[in-house]
Amino acid sequence: MPTRQKFDHELEDLRLKILTLGKMAEQQIALAVNSLINQDLELANSIVVKDLELNDLRADIEETCILLIATQQPFARDLRKLVAGFKISIYLERMGDLAVDLAKVSIRIGQEKLIKPLVDIPRMSGIVQEMIRIGLKAYVDEDCGAAAEMSLMDDEIDKIYSGVFGELKTIMMENPNNVTQANYLLFASRFLERLGDYCTNIAEEIVYICNGKRMDLNE
Repeated sequence: MPTRQKFDHELEDLRLKILTLGKMAEQQIALAVNSLINQDLELANSIVVKDLELNDLRADIEETCILLIATQQPFARDLRKLVAGFKISIYLERMGDLAVDLAKVSIRIGQEKLIKPLVDIPRMSGIVQEMIRIGLKAYVDEDCGAAAEMSLMDDEIDKIYSGVFGELKTIMMENPNNVTQANYLLFASRFLERLGDYCTNIAEEIVYICNGKRMDLNE
């Protein structure tokens, strides 16, 4: 097999691994939020265990990137693809870690009656999951324009988080008995807000692949 063809094949294998990692992270987030909404402790614990698979796949992606850089000595756009792919895998693994943190919130709240209907947390999660899907497609298509869309979606998550923060603060002030659970729900909202930031970090890597420029889309 010609050298270029072999390298392209290896790049495609790398993309598939990153797509798999992204889908796993998205599923972990969805399940974590479901465990919180339904107070499903068994599901929450399964998310913690599943995270080990994400960690292993991220490590495999790292080894692949290092091997390709060492053996193929890519430059320009090819090198950017490897660097960006490696960084995207790190962000996706960290998103998996935040899904675990969400699951642990479910475990800590346990079967205690929820102090408020969980409306905004699923809304934030839905936007995050959509951002992941857009980001993964944009990564494959090298679609720089999708970065702007993801940034706007992150702004929406930030607005929802700000509203949740104010609501939970009021709940804590009105009834000190609700402080502990309100703090847990605040942590969950903060984790989702952070997930939106990681999605925009992925968008930044897509921009980097396209034009070699570093942009801060979290500003």
